[in-house]
Amino acid sequence: MTDLITGDGAIRRPSLYGSSIENTYAGVLSFMRRTYTRDLTGADVVVSGIPLDLATTFRSGARLGPQAIRAASVQLAELKPFPWGFDPFDDLAVIDYGDCWFDAHNPLTIKPAIVEHARTILASGARMLTFGGDHFVTYPLLIAHAEKYGKPLSLLHFDAHCDTWPDDSPDSLNHGTMFYKAVKDGLIDPARSAQVGIRTWNDDFMGMNVLDAPWVHDNGVDATIARIKSVIGDNPVYLTFDIDCLDPAFAPGTGTPVPGGLSSAQALKIVRGLGDLNIVGMDVVEVAPSYDQSEVTAIAAAHLACDMLCLMRNRKVAGTL
Repeated sequence: MTDLITGDGAIRRPSLYGSSIENTYAGVLSFMRRTYTRDLTGADVVVSGIPLDLATTFRSGARLGPQAIRAASVQLAELKPFPWGFDPFDDLAVIDYGDCWFDAHNPLTIKPAIVEHARTILASGARMLTFGGDHFVTYPLLIAHAEKYGKPLSLLHFDAHCDTWPDDSPDSLNHGTMFYKAVKDGLIDPARSAQVGIRTWNDDFMGMNVLDAPWVHDNGVDATIARIKSVIGDNPVYLTFDIDCLDPAFAPGTGTPVPGGLSSAQALKIVRGLGDLNIVGMDVVEVAPSYDQSEVTAIAAAHLACDMLCLMRNRKVAGTL
């Protein structure tokens, strides 16, 4: 532990590195108690929220997701993460940037606001870990990441829904059509992208490599990881995790739940096995705490996000971040 700040490390810790001693039930609720700041200097990964749910097609409420994920992360800041056995913040400088501001009453300005939010962070050289909000937020994030890392990116997409249903309106807000647009815009290469956990139908999956939920159940986690790696290779990849990829038994707190999904154990093991990928951006979306039970959905989301940070820590230690 680099410093011995006791309580409210999010606003009192003098360094971006190290952890503080906190009461899990009290204090400033940044993600995993990371420093709350808009100063991007020296940050390896920037956590931020995008509290949008105007693009939902069923139940709203994901605007409260970033707060819920931060609140659920308090236990993760208490001990070294399992199964990693290290404090990622001894080596990885992570800040909580707060939430992207947009005018929810002026919808046509929302996408540009998110793009600019991401551009500002990416210009610093840091990677992004973003909390939704509904899944539409990934589309403007992809725009900014493709500008930074080059077109086309690979997409690694965990979800119950393929989100490639047709939508040729440039200004629509729809959390089921973003990747149709992303393919059409050349932001992502479907041949080098993978969708995991899908269990809804589309007449045209646009050339995506779909590892649907029955495939994962039948073939297992190790085969899923191997297939993902064979599809994506060393291409820069954006990782997006819609929490409804998990079965509603494990993640009831979401707007469009679908039975038959992955378990928390399956999803966590898959994410933990992605260390060889060149991950350039990450998000966890669609947590809607109003429908949650005992915070199990937010807790699952926080653990997935923590594992993503551990992947980034290992890449930094290896000199490949």
